[in-house]
Amino acid sequence: MRRSRFADLEPGTHLFSAIVDGSRLYKGGLSFHTPGMVTHDQERPHLEVDQEIFCLLQGEGWIEVDGVREPVQAGDVFVIEPGEDHHLISSETNPLINLWLHAADPN
Repeated sequence: MRRSRFADLEPGTHLFSAIVDGSRLYKGGLSFHTPGMVTHDQERPHLEVDQEIFCLLQGEGWIEVDGVREPVQAGDVFVIEPGEDHHLISSETNPLINLWLHAADPN
């Protein structure tokens, strides 16, 4: 996992091209977390085959990657590497809203 802030991004072909390998964003979504929610809690390990980007738009909580938990807040940007087990845990008092995206090279 790599951590950045929105202010650190330098756009190229897309806003995140300086921090991920893929030249094209090809899927994603916006997640509104309920207080205390743990993403993919029933799916452990939760693994991707490509890089996944998390952009925290609101709230605070924790990110857990390969069993290591650290605090997160709005403005943080994370790149989850292929094969990393990852989960977001939303605060009880200030729930997370996050944008998630995947990047790849066109085939």
